[in-house]
Amino acid sequence: MTESKEFHVGELAQDLPQPTEFEMSPFKKARVPDPLQFEVSIVAEAHERQKKSGVVQVNIPGFSSVKLYCDEQTPVGDDTAPPPLAYFSAGIAFCLLTHLTDILTARKIDVTSMRVEQRLLFKTNLSNMRQLGHQTTGECEGIESHVVIDSPETPEAIQELLREAEGACMAHFALRNPLSWMTRLVHNGTELEKREGKGPEER
Repeated sequence: MTESKEFHVGELAQDLPQPTEFEMSPFKKARVPDPLQFEVSIVAEAHERQKKSGVVQVNIPGFSSVKLYCDEQTPVGDDTAPPPLAYFSAGIAFCLLTHLTDILTARKIDVTSMRVEQRLLFKTNLSNMRQLGHQTTGECEGIESHVVIDSPETPEAIQELLREAEGACMAHFALRNPLSWMTRLVHNGTELEKREGKGPEER
């Protein structure tokens, strides 16, 4: 009898994330026609070898906190959970499907089946350069999203469905546009550095 492999993706968290370097914002209901603004917070921790876990919270009422697990492949990790880029890639596809589904439901568009087949291209010198004393670098080289829809609707209606969904998808917006970003390094309670960049509207 073979032992089954123990593999974790996630579970409901018992508590909210507990950040120490920022305060999570309370949800504020938007007034029409103002857009709804919300945030997603995560506190992620490193464990033995390449194991990581994180508690994630969307601050919109009705969303539960989730504890997610993460790992890497053997031999650097133990393959006990998805790697980080699997979550990244899945989040993009799932976000687009969320908006496609929401819009076709609101517009009463008849869809028989719908799926996203997606490919992200990455490169890194992690496997062959660090042992030679070089600094590790990595890049995302591109993304292909193939949206496959079976429907009795006209081609024009399905094209408009995708256009609207892409415009509504916040993950796709992040892929296509420069964003404001900030990274702080805190060592033993002391901030060592803070680096940031601005989006195009703030320059």
